[in-house]
Amino acid sequence: MRSKVLVGIGVIAILLGGLWTLQGAGVIGGSFMSGSKTWLVIGLVVAIVGIVLIFEASRALRKRT
Repeated sequence: MRSKVLVGIGVIAILLGGLWTLQGAGVIGGSFMSGSKTWLVIGLVVAIVGIVLIFEASRALRKRT
């Protein structure tokens, strides 16, 4: 159960991180985040954390079976 929750959180983190990265890069406009290097870096970090969460959760799921 816990692993499935971590996968869900990881997916959300990847999606939000991707959005923030694109806004920070200026690809998506219309907000205070657009064109800001700060949000580019924050987005990349959040997306990487999401990938790590999914990876760790999938390892835990494979250990159980």
